[in-house]
Amino acid sequence: MKLLRVGPTGAERPALLADDGRLLDLSGLTGDIDGAFLAGGGPDRVRAAHPLPEITGPVRYGPPVARPGKVVCVGLNYRDHAAESGAEVPTEPVVFMKATNTVIGPDDEVLVPRRSRKTDYEVELAVVIGATARYLAGPEEAAGVIAGYAISNDVSEREFQLERGGTWDKGKSCETFNPLGPWLVTPDEVGDPQDLGLRLWVDGELRQDGHTKNMIFGVYEIVAYLSQFMVLDPGDVINTGTPAGVALGIGDAAYLRAGMTVEVEIDRLGRQRQTVGQA
Repeated sequence: MKLLRVGPTGAERPALLADDGRLLDLSGLTGDIDGAFLAGGGPDRVRAAHPLPEITGPVRYGPPVARPGKVVCVGLNYRDHAAESGAEVPTEPVVFMKATNTVIGPDDEVLVPRRSRKTDYEVELAVVIGATARYLAGPEEAAGVIAGYAISNDVSEREFQLERGGTWDKGKSCETFNPLGPWLVTPDEVGDPQDLGLRLWVDGELRQDGHTKNMIFGVYEIVAYLSQFMVLDPGDVINTGTPAGVALGIGDAAYLRAGMTVEVEIDRLGRQRQTVGQA
């Protein structure tokens, strides 16, 4: 099942992408696709609902999850990315947070912050939590708390992140720094989360071409690990790391500038396209 939210910013309505490509309106079932919907059996209600009214005409895709309570991120989770960053391979997940208001639609404009010289891109598999998780006994319990998966572009300002006191959140929480979507795809359609290719292009040039099988810490391990340190709530988003090919590893000429275009794709999860503007 592919769940999404369509409409103007701040006024999105819930929708379903049908197998035949039609957009179906879920407004009669729920006010939004949020933590309460996910925790309250919303996807099961959608499966049982028929017929659903069709949405016609061009629409904007918003982030597929409304108002996530947390955006939790795992850094350096691919060996090739750790190497290009000049970092040692971590023995435990490297955890940081992004401000929740970084989350925008998959095709919305990404803004280079004022005084930025090193705005970077990162294709990542995002996990959306569907049930409260605390102190999970191990990875085998994690699958039961996952509502689905989406594409995330974990945009980062490397100077703010690494050269301004070493506080990663400063380089991760600028406005527009987390395009999410286009869809929230339920686990039954995704299958094994460690069997997904990830790709990212800048102005048509393939920069990142990785695979989730190369994660240091797998999806289920990450979810179980995080639950030891924080309560994961329905609607929370977890960004699970990026493969090699980011501008940090290429050089200064590779960083994003206004006027560039970024395209992001993950197998079975769709595609994003952002133009880059200036804050």
